[in-house]
Amino acid sequence: MLLHSAIDPRRAAPQAKPMTPQKPMASHAFTGSIEMMGASMTFTRDAEIYGENEPADYLYKVVSGTVRTYKVLADGRRQIGAFYLPGDIFGLESGDEHTFSAEAVSDSTVLVIKRSALVGLAGRDTKVAQQLWTLTSSELHRVQDHIMLLIKTAQERVVGFLLEMAARMPAGNQVELPMSRQDIADYLGLTIETVSRTLTQLENAAAIELPTSRRIVLRNRTALSRLNG
Repeated sequence: MLLHSAIDPRRAAPQAKPMTPQKPMASHAFTGSIEMMGASMTFTRDAEIYGENEPADYLYKVVSGTVRTYKVLADGRRQIGAFYLPGDIFGLESGDEHTFSAEAVSDSTVLVIKRSALVGLAGRDTKVAQQLWTLTSSELHRVQDHIMLLIKTAQERVVGFLLEMAARMPAGNQVELPMSRQDIADYLGLTIETVSRTLTQLENAAAIELPTSRRIVLRNRTALSRLNG
């Protein structure tokens, strides 16, 4: 449904104070511009933020929680395009409509920014324009990396995902995954059984440790890097 509907208080409640992003991705000027223009919204777990083919009138920045973008294929399977963590900006489109839907993986706070306002500011401020271009380029690279990941073996995909999450959530060798194994499977183009089996194989090989289903300890990064292909 359209973002005007998403802003309905029944789906999203305004925050009294915006939270500080954990991992800023842009320059101070760009981040400051977004936070001044953005409206803080909250979305509960699995709530839709926007839908596929809806007008791409807004950009979004994750303040807390995690967001996934996805597309439902003709046979009913779900393909997750990306996970966005605190500090990440999503909703960038080359056209006027969203090519994926977006949902909150967990309870999330998101800044919602009018696209036309940001583009207008970029037209007046070269620094903002440069950061907007850099952000667009980074999103293109992310898409290309995901395409390359999907042509690897199942083991390489799972290992690549773990190393990606470890790099994006720097906390030593422990990775706290906010998404479910079904989410991971839909991101990697695998079945949940294959993901679980591969994680068990990596644990048996002493490359990782699985204290819980969501917490993964990287015990041997060198071995994991070799397995990444």
